[in-house]
Amino acid sequence: MTGTPEGTRRRGRPPGAESAGTRARILTAAREEFSERGYEKTSVRGIGKAAGVDAALVHHYFGTKEQIFEAAIEVAFAPALQAPDAIGDGPLDDVGERLTRFIIGVWENPSTRKPVLAIVRSAVNNETAAAVFRRLIAAQVMRRVAARLERPDAELRVELAAAQLVGCAMLRYVIKVEPLASADPEELVARLAPVVQGHLTGP
Repeated sequence: MTGTPEGTRRRGRPPGAESAGTRARILTAAREEFSERGYEKTSVRGIGKAAGVDAALVHHYFGTKEQIFEAAIEVAFAPALQAPDAIGDGPLDDVGERLTRFIIGVWENPSTRKPVLAIVRSAVNNETAAAVFRRLIAAQVMRRVAARLERPDAELRVELAAAQLVGCAMLRYVIKVEPLASADPEELVARLAPVVQGHLTGP
């Protein structure tokens, strides 16, 4: 009779660890591919090649390219998804500053800026990527922040605040318009926070 003797541990990584490692490797490769090539030019075959696996295995773990993109950006965009937690349960009279400082901080940090830039560029250039981005942000950020406001037009208020911050980020970090691109982050917070506050809690 063959097999592993009782009481003897099998060598090598357990199947669960191997599966988790493969998934992580695919996600890392997907983020790099989407970052370098954008959504349209990225293929499942290319992701598989970069991860060192067959394209069929990529489909097995994540499904369609759209689903792979969503999984990849959810991980890459994780810091920005913490925005609702950043405003916390503190007073609403300074929520604009807290939210502005948090979002500017995500963009200013080099380790989070690159994946966020890749996501924004893909969303701007491709409708499928934009739909995934909207779904993710609407569900995990905007609605949670809106619930904190407890106002009938809360979702519109949050979207206006987001438009203010995203518009600034696009000009500063993507298009790099001067002098905005070189402005001190603290100056940006000081100027943007009252406007964001007005959108969130103003009349």
